Amino acid sequence: MDLHQILKTAYELGASDVHLIGNNPPVMRVNQVMTPMEKTGVISKEQARAFFDQMSSPETKATFERQKDADFSYFVEGMARYRVNAHLQKGMVGLAMRMIKTKVPPLQALNLPEVIARLTYLPRGLVLVTGDTGSGKSTTLAAMIEAMNQRYKKHIITLEDPVEYVFESKQCVLEQRELGQDMPSFASGLKHALRQDPDIILVGEMRDLETAALAISAAETGHLVLSTLHTVNASQTVERIIDMYPSTQQNQIRSMLANTLQAVVSQTLFSRTDRPGMIPAVETLLCTPAVRNLIRENRTFEIPNVIETSRNIGMCSLDSSIAELYFNGYISRDDAIAQAAFPDKLERQLAA
Repeated sequence: MDLHQILKTAYELGASDVHLIGNNPPVMRVNQVMTPMEKTGVISKEQARAFFDQMSSPETKATFERQKDADFSYFVEGMARYRVNAHLQKGMVGLAMRMIKTKVPPLQALNLPEVIARLTYLPRGLVLVTGDTGSGKSTTLAAMIEAMNQRYKKHIITLEDPVEYVFESKQCVLEQRELGQDMPSFASGLKHALRQDPDIILVGEMRDLETAALAISAAETGHLVLSTLHTVNASQTVERIIDMYPSTQQNQIRSMLANTLQAVVSQTLFSRTDRPGMIPAVETLLCTPAVRNLIRENRTFEIPNVIETSRNIGMCSLDSSIAELYFNGYISRDDAIAQAAFPDKLERQLAA
């Protein structure tokens, strides 16, 4: 069984993920549906290990032997890059591979609201792109970085785990650092990035207090900082950041976040019904003076109301975005209701 032939088949069928697990056939995710590959046979325990050995570096192998898990990237010339997680299950190697296309798509091709393109003109502050795993956060951020790379003459530093889309410096000087290979942690990479004369910093994920604090500080000192969180809407995103801090520091961080946060973009992907493919529903929060006051005063529960009443400046709630996709014939009614923030309310709206 040939690894590259498996990946080529998955690529041609438009798979977003490939799973290679001992004692199972190769399985791919196409438009969010897990589909076994036909006519490939079952992967043996030895083949699964051989696939891992073929893709990984000596450093990755050492990490895997020590931790029983390893994250790394793998590139297939002329096809795609893959974000790979290797792990053990039932004593056998399992590989989960997320495909990252080699060419960064333009923002206009991603079916995103126009307001997201406007965010790439911000001179400073914190922009967060949030959503579940596989919701397209990395692709949105890559498209935003590429738009700035083509427009400005600035210095961009990305801190990633692992590097996904590979950029070429165009108008900008663009550096990409990978967790484990180029830096020991996001916090360390971000701390040192501030001494490397950046204008724009991409932090792969604000996963701990130290990283969040450094990202907010970087935004305070005049940098444009882009990052992600695994949250499903704007108000939850603000609460998650504040909850990272001890209770004695939360008033201070509310004030800092109110001053630095520029926007929160929350994404959910849907399978299209009009043609094969995926399409995002997007909640967008822009930090107006009213929103900043709500953050300072610990009234984040009122943020959804501000979003609903500010559509004229580009804000949109998740459920409004979902409803628009449904009424335009892009997604099914069942999918719309299943992924809504307020399913009962949306069901009544769709029935009206």
